This record gives sequence, C-alpha cells and structure tokens, in this order.
Amino acid sequence: MDGVNASGVRATARIVARDDGRGGTSLPVLEGDGPLALRRTRGSGAEARVMLVGAMSGPLGGDHFRVEAGVEDGARLRVGSAAATIALPGQAKGEAHYDVRLTVADGGELHWLPEQLISVRGSDLYVTTHVDLGATARLVLREEQVLGRAGEEPGRLSSRLRLRIAGRTVLDQELACGPGAPGGWDGPAVLAGHRAVGQLLVVRPEFADEPVTARVLGEGAAVVPLAGPAALVTAVAPDALRLRRLLDEAALTF
Repeated sequence: MDGVNASGVRATARIVARDDGRGGTSLPVLEGDGPLALRRTRGSGAEARVMLVGAMSGPLGGDHFRVEAGVEDGARLRVGSAAATIALPGQAKGEAHYDVRLTVADGGELHWLPEQLISVRGSDLYVTTHVDLGATARLVLREEQVLGRAGEEPGRLSSRLRLRIAGRTVLDQELACGPGAPGGWDGPAVLAGHRAVGQLLVVRPEFADEPVTARVLGEGAAVVPLAGPAALVTAVAPDALRLRRLLDEAALTF
C-alpha cells in the first residue's frame, strides 16, 4: 500500500501487457496493494485477462486510488472487476479520488470492462479516466455509474473521461452529479431523473475510413462518431440492470 494517513488511504495497481512472441500475451507487471488487488484469470487465445478485486471497502472520503494499465504492441488485454466499486463517506475530510490511466501502443488491444461504480449518500468522489492510444490501437471501454443504492439519495460524484489518439485529443468530457453539483444535472437536458448513466467507448482503426453513423439505440441510448477512429455510446437508465442491458446491446452493433 502506498500509505495510510489522516487524509485517507493511497494505493496503486499496475498492469503491463506484452506480446510473448508465442501467440499470447504475458503480464510482466501485475501488482496491486491495499484495496487494489489484481488476479490473472484464464485467458482466451492471444488475450490475457485480469480481474481487479476490491480487498477493502472504498474508496472512502480522503482516499486516493490509482490504476495504471499499459498494453504494448501486439498484446491483448481484458480487465474486469469482481464486484461494483462503492464510494462511501469516510472519517477523513475531503473528496476521494479514483484515477485510471490507460495506455495502448500501436497494434495493441484493450478491453476495459469494470463493474458499476455506486455513489452512496454522503460520499464525495472524483473519478478520472485518461486514455492514450497509438494510431492503430484498439479499445473497448465501459463506464457505468449508479447514483445511490435502492431508495437512497446519491453522494456527490464527478467524473472526467479523456481520450487521446496518436497524441490528439478526441474526447474530453466531465459530468458532476449529486449534492453540490452544478444545477441542472438531474434535469431533462442531462439525466432526466434517471439514476444510472453509462458510456461505451469503442476505438478501431477501420473507423477512420468508415465512420460510425450517429443514431439512437433504443430508449435511453445513442451513439455518435468522434473526430478520429472512435465512437461513443451514452446511455441513461432507471437502474443498473437496465443500463447494462443497453450497453450490452449497443456493443453488438459494432
């Protein structure tokens, strides 16, 4: 663990995926500490699979978690999580931070598919996901956020998603919800009363020649092309189960 102090827990997990030269993917770096434990699971073909296992509750107020994953040329990596991440209030003052840094080199492929993040009443969490891809890298990234448990008001949740391809920023967006967030977050122009919001970010080199067409994907979801070989699906739903269904159905359209 990086450390525990009056301002909360600091912990980092790191993954490096590398082409093993034998048609598979090796993991020369697979290390996590404290609440961020990593486990390699059975892969498929050339793809290595890793599960992020929450060994403790959190993040709590004042905690700072960081997850880093790097996929090298020719490697394929799929990362999931064993359970939802639950943002909880803590004894330490200040917001909690959960930072994700993903890097995929040319010819690499990453599927980043964690379970939902649940914002519990009284919590205060800021999530950042920064993705840097090579020009021919491939990516599928799913992000799901649930505002409060059943019958519960949410905490404050702020999230930022940033995507760069070959050094060019093609997506940089931020959403804040819950108490203290800018007005209108729950209005018709944003969540419209829904309590689950998610995104599916898909990057494929072939999209550069055949861009995805903007369209509505059922009730509560839509896909738009980005200024690069990428497409973004956004979805809102009344609950986590419906949100997952919308994003799973959207994934089948690519």
